[in-house]
Amino acid sequence: MSNTRDQQDGKSMTCAEFQATLPELFESGVNVSHDEHVLGCENCSALVRDLEYIASQAKLLLPIHDPSPTVWDNIQSAIRSDTDHKTPVPSGKQP
Repeated sequence: MSNTRDQQDGKSMTCAEFQATLPELFESGVNVSHDEHVLGCENCSALVRDLEYIASQAKLLLPIHDPSPTVWDNIQSAIRSDTDHKTPVPSGKQP
């Protein structure tokens, strides 16, 4: 029913109107798969399934755990140590 009107329960919504509301629907945490328009529209139903799949796969890309504070402390110490061991260049002279 692409770009047609959904007539369920007397409520009309085009595919474009539904798709314009998708970001807010996903952000709200509601189950978009149960939306009236999705239940009656094969194209929007497929779109929602694809977006839900992409979102679930994207979560797998995120690190499971943030590095411990010790890691960041070690990086900072190594940077300081590297900076401390460099010989300063006298002003006005190029290395």
